[in-house]
Amino acid sequence: MKNYKVEINNYDTNNIKVLKQEEMIELFKKYQSGDKEAKDRLVEGNLKLVLSLIKKFNNGKHNIDDLFQVGVIGLIKAIDNFDLSYNLMFSTYAVTLINGEIRRFIRDNTPFRVSRSIKELSYDILAFKEDYIKHNGSEPSNYIIAKSLDISEYMVSYALESLSPTISIYEPIYQDSGEAIYLLDQLADLKESNFNKEDLISLYDALSKLKEREKEVLVNRYIVGKTQMELAKEYNISQAQVSRIEKSAIQRVKKLID
Repeated sequence: MKNYKVEINNYDTNNIKVLKQEEMIELFKKYQSGDKEAKDRLVEGNLKLVLSLIKKFNNGKHNIDDLFQVGVIGLIKAIDNFDLSYNLMFSTYAVTLINGEIRRFIRDNTPFRVSRSIKELSYDILAFKEDYIKHNGSEPSNYIIAKSLDISEYMVSYALESLSPTISIYEPIYQDSGEAIYLLDQLADLKESNFNKEDLISLYDALSKLKEREKEVLVNRYIVGKTQMELAKEYNISQAQVSRIEKSAIQRVKKLID
């Protein structure tokens, strides 16, 4: 254990005594009878178990002190819930809880991971854009990319957005002479939203009853984010016609929902 120089409660963990099975049983009986000091002795007497388990998680990506502290939390949970009546070795029971606590910590503190397929798609899109610009002198629209790669425009946007680094919700996005505005301040609280499941079902049902062109226009305008001019070029019609289709579709949806 010489590789670990972590101190807990002012103790060097290299010098902590390991409890014998008989001592463990006696301490558990005392603790479960209300002796809080017995619990402290159980924790201290099993710290070496925590140290042995965090070895496999110590790959340089996580602070060893943090892993140790989290492992101790798992140890305490094991002590609080251990049942002597099952005649089970405490270490056998504790290993599962300690490992589980450490894995949960690592999972919750690991940045968002993009799937390999989406990552590969994003690089295919970048390669296509580079080649397109080289031959045409301008950047292709998402519509052109989607059509050329035989994917949806949503997937084009999603794949490209996956290349952006994740940021903390506590990241300041604006700061002047006053207080900073954080990303958290700009996020909607979905728990307070009045848009419930019944609304979603009604909206979905209404959209399914629209003409195909009306549905396409609404999806492209309000989900994909295209302008009326962009849709006019795609459909080879005037912007006024796109506007009329959009207005008509919205009115129909409102009537179907009401």
